[in-house]
Amino acid sequence: MPQQIDERQARKRYVRRRQTVVFSISGVVLAVALVISLLFNFHVGGLGLVSTPLAEPNFGNPAPCAVKGEDGKAKYVTNATIGVRVLNGTSHSQFAAAVSSALGVRGFDMQETGNFSSTNVERTTIYFGKNAINQAYTVAGNFTDATMIMTAREDQLVDVVLGATFNDLKDEKQSPQEGKEITSIEGCQAADKMTNLPADTKHNAYPAQ
Repeated sequence: MPQQIDERQARKRYVRRRQTVVFSISGVVLAVALVISLLFNFHVGGLGLVSTPLAEPNFGNPAPCAVKGEDGKAKYVTNATIGVRVLNGTSHSQFAAAVSSALGVRGFDMQETGNFSSTNVERTTIYFGKNAINQAYTVAGNFTDATMIMTAREDQLVDVVLGATFNDLKDEKQSPQEGKEITSIEGCQAADKMTNLPADTKHNAYPAQ
């Protein structure tokens, strides 16, 4: 009988030792996992950091190069000679009117405002034709995050479609100044080489015919 009791006690001790070992290993594993998690969470030594790629030139949209004059330089034009129409591409009411007013203070020849065909425009977009390239660069220079898209438009009206990313106009002192040289968008193409342009949208021609 005593031998049977000793065997039971021995088995109990063995089971307890195994449980102790298992719990110890589990505790170590959990502790290591916690440490690693904290290292990634606080980016110790750069762990867990995801590199954010730089935005592509013109946010990935093909753009024409600015048009050079007889002196071989492309220059910003005076705001007063640029017809601008502001369209609201968001659900915020009076958005277009407010931005149009602000651009008018800067001397642009503001045309009517309105709503774009969509209220879910993500990035502010400047639409223009081949005959208003430098004008479009001048307008774009007043925005911090706008993308430029050339369409099949023949006249010189420049459309600004406000998107959700719009926050405010660039400080006027940092905006394009008439006669200053334009730095064309990286990777730009000659306008006459750009084909399959988006169709133009209905609008009153500028200047008026």
